Amino acid sequence: MFGFYLYFWVTMLKQDLHIHTIFSSDDSAIVPQQTCKLISKVRHAKRTGISDHFESLASHFDRYEKEVRSFGFYLGVEVDGADYVREASQFPLDYYIYHCRDRKSEYKGAEKLLLAGKPVIIAHPQALDTKLKKVPDACLIEVNNRYVWRNNWRSYFTPFLKQFEFVIGSDAHQPNWLNQQIAQYVTKELGIKEKLIFDANDK
Repeated sequence: MFGFYLYFWVTMLKQDLHIHTIFSSDDSAIVPQQTCKLISKVRHAKRTGISDHFESLASHFDRYEKEVRSFGFYLGVEVDGADYVREASQFPLDYYIYHCRDRKSEYKGAEKLLLAGKPVIIAHPQALDTKLKKVPDACLIEVNNRYVWRNNWRSYFTPFLKQFEFVIGSDAHQPNWLNQQIAQYVTKELGIKEKLIFDANDK
């Protein structure tokens, strides 16, 4: 039994800040079992953050904040582009996951979100056709476990390895998505050392 717990601890992820729960009610990929309580029991990462879709939360943010904080998780949101930046920046969050499509307004939105003084993670940039050369240097770039394999990740990320710091996100919408195996393979191949945003002992 001790050997099992030792193995589980050794293989625990260092960080996972892109996780959704049933609070992302607008997302059809979410299953009813994907709750903060379940994620707390799984304990798959030393630094765990919940980042549900902001547009689903504005009317009941207090309930969301209370639920996430009650399990000792970091509090984030996934901001769907520039239209939501101003409103999202007014809430007491620890970090942002940001959709940055290839539009001038979206890159400007990233700049504005950085002014809140919290980490801004550019979400699954390949899936949104984000041009990394247009992204503010202070943003963190996500290697997303859900999408990274869908195109040529080597040619996409390699020109920017020295320009940005990177984080790995599971983008988990279901319990069996709470992993980062594909993204970890990519970061290992590229020689990326993940940026750990928070101190593991804070929570």
